Amino acid sequence: MSCFYLFNETDVDLKQEEETLRKLLSFALEKEQLKDVEFNIIFIDNERIQEINRVYRGIDRPTDVISFALEDYKEEGIVHRMLGDIYISVEKAKGQAEDYGHSFLREICFLAVHGFYHLLGYDHMVPEEEKVMFQKQEELLDAFEIRREVE
Repeated sequence: MSCFYLFNETDVDLKQEEETLRKLLSFALEKEQLKDVEFNIIFIDNERIQEINRVYRGIDRPTDVISFALEDYKEEGIVHRMLGDIYISVEKAKGQAEDYGHSFLREICFLAVHGFYHLLGYDHMVPEEEKVMFQKQEELLDAFEIRREVE
């Protein structure tokens, strides 16, 4: 059985966003036909994500989302995939939503889905890979009518 956990380490009330994310990510797991996987999404502030970015990537500035993929493990003969952790800066998400002219909900969902696909091994370093990853992201968001327009 697959599961994921949402942790809010900020003072921002994310109940509405978390409810939508639970439905969206459950749909993503089903769409990608993933069984026996687990991952976490942790909402943090710019200060914390900058620290993580500096320590693990050598980049001393805040970013919007960072994903850490983990290893698979076996438990009593069952292969269970611990996909990893996705850290999202709530502050960056709010600023980017304003910059891009869409809702905070859309930005949070985009970042979570973006991080999810990174955990699955997708990347966007070359145009061909970017096209595949971004198409998958947009298909999920479109299925939930989470659009770029201001809602």
